[in-house]
Amino acid sequence: MTQAGGQGYEQGVRIGLSAVVIALREGQAVVLTTHAADGAPALPFGPFDPARDRTFELALRAFVTAQTGFPLGFVEQLYTFGDAGRASPRATPGPDRAREVSVGYLALTADAPEAPGRDAAWTPVFDIFPWEDWRSGPPAAMATLEPALRAWADGDARRLGRVETLFALTPERRWNEERVLERYELLYEAGLVAESARDHDRPAPSPTGDKTGLPMASDHRRIVATALGRLRSKLKYRPVLFDLTPDTFTLSALQSAAEAVAGLSLHKQNFRRGVERAGLVQATGVFSSDTGGRPAELFRFVGADPLGGPAPGLTLPGQR
Repeated sequence: MTQAGGQGYEQGVRIGLSAVVIALREGQAVVLTTHAADGAPALPFGPFDPARDRTFELALRAFVTAQTGFPLGFVEQLYTFGDAGRASPRATPGPDRAREVSVGYLALTADAPEAPGRDAAWTPVFDIFPWEDWRSGPPAAMATLEPALRAWADGDARRLGRVETLFALTPERRWNEERVLERYELLYEAGLVAESARDHDRPAPSPTGDKTGLPMASDHRRIVATALGRLRSKLKYRPVLFDLTPDTFTLSALQSAAEAVAGLSLHKQNFRRGVERAGLVQATGVFSSDTGGRPAELFRFVGADPLGGPAPGLTLPGQR
């Protein structure tokens, strides 16, 4: 903020708030998006006015509802994003060229209406990160990304080690679903995502198209990567999955919800044993005929530990 008489900073700072609102629709994890001025998909985003807004969270709730018509439920602060050279100056055009500092929030909802309202839409998370969906085995995107990443490494042992570790390219490497941000950052560093070309005034990367995912405005894909990694991590130690599910559900639907977030195929019997062991759900005695087969019993989330401790998360027993 520039002071009178020309004293102070040459470049001001504007604080913005970004919301990653995640829901489940038709077996897919989706994120609430709007559009930036240039038409690029964007997160709901708004400035924080210290003179008007009492808290970051209240400001976030107000502008998300104003932009999308969608009220927020559960929210959690993620991180503060403000790296120079990552489209930050471009985020606030004008003579001041204020440096953009964005505070990201993760929000979860079980209510994902067909049309959220205004300029909003539900965008599948795996359209943004196609390499993150391992539910049916290695993603098709990897057939294009793997040779491109190996070419970027070009025999550099350190680069190659990062590539093979993060993308589990060799048999001894295990896929870690939580490292979403690190994978996106590596693709950015390698120049394989459109945002990298945009931020460094280079031609669009190759490979292009659906193999490198849906580009987003400013640094918003980085923020979504942070949110997805946080959510995948929290599944294991907090019952956050139930913030994405209706009041009652079948165990098959609960497993599908966990798979849609984790991007993994889970072992059915082991998943069910883990849910029962954790004491997170209770049978309702009501059966659903909407399963396409034999009626399945509906369950509900029990809630916090009756002894006063936090409710545990879910085990994610993968098939591979």
